[in-house]
Amino acid sequence: MILTSLVGMFLAVPGMVSFDVLIFGNLGIALVAASGAVVNHFIDRKIDIKMKRTHNRPLPQGRVETKNTIIFAITIGLTGMAILLILVNPLCAWLTLASFIGYAFIYTGYLKHATPQNIVIGGLSGAMPPLLGWSAVTGSIEPDALILVLIIFAWTPPHFWALALHRKDEYAKSGVPMLPVTHGEQVTKVHIIAYTGILLVVSSMPYFSGMSGFFFLTSAMVLGAGFLFFSWLLMIRPGPTTAMDTFRYSIVYLALLFIALVVDHYIF
Repeated sequence: MILTSLVGMFLAVPGMVSFDVLIFGNLGIALVAASGAVVNHFIDRKIDIKMKRTHNRPLPQGRVETKNTIIFAITIGLTGMAILLILVNPLCAWLTLASFIGYAFIYTGYLKHATPQNIVIGGLSGAMPPLLGWSAVTGSIEPDALILVLIIFAWTPPHFWALALHRKDEYAKSGVPMLPVTHGEQVTKVHIIAYTGILLVVSSMPYFSGMSGFFFLTSAMVLGAGFLFFSWLLMIRPGPTTAMDTFRYSIVYLALLFIALVVDHYIF
């Protein structure tokens, strides 16, 4: 998350980002995001115990009391907001707060349990960091920043659905209506390929908007081809580890894609 926030900052200016904004902007964003993660743990504590991926979290295991969890979430959240309001700028602060509300309450508290399209709708909150970083530097919302948001928004469904395929039985046991549980594995795999194709198109937008050059476009197409390969393999010849391999590649994909944006910005 902080990597994509940093990239948003770097792409917002032709030269180097102010050191104060670099430090305090990312610190404030990280603290508010961490507060959202704590709220997520608090709300999901009863279903986390049912899933292998999350059963060892502090709340399900009783290592942290719920009262202390709430105090911790409020403390780091307010600290992050104060840093952004006082030391960065109000727009960045309010956008960060909106992202927090979207993830902690709208997604975790409602959408996650209401619809199998939860990760699509709720993914907007997780896609916000590049815009938060951009607005921390410029104090404005600009089209190129929204393109960065759109890339992560398109990336989130195939990324998370690959994990959901691997953890299908656990999600079914927990009662969370993830797409593989409600519509089956084949439908989910079709969705993964479709969204990966959309991602490939969206990832070319920085080049056509003039934000990035040919180096980034080439990198985006090569990385996207790799993502499509894993998605296609997941559909036609899945093995016991293919879903998790796709999930892991998606993480590497996003990191390298955003690093390519910075390299293109400063070197090419």
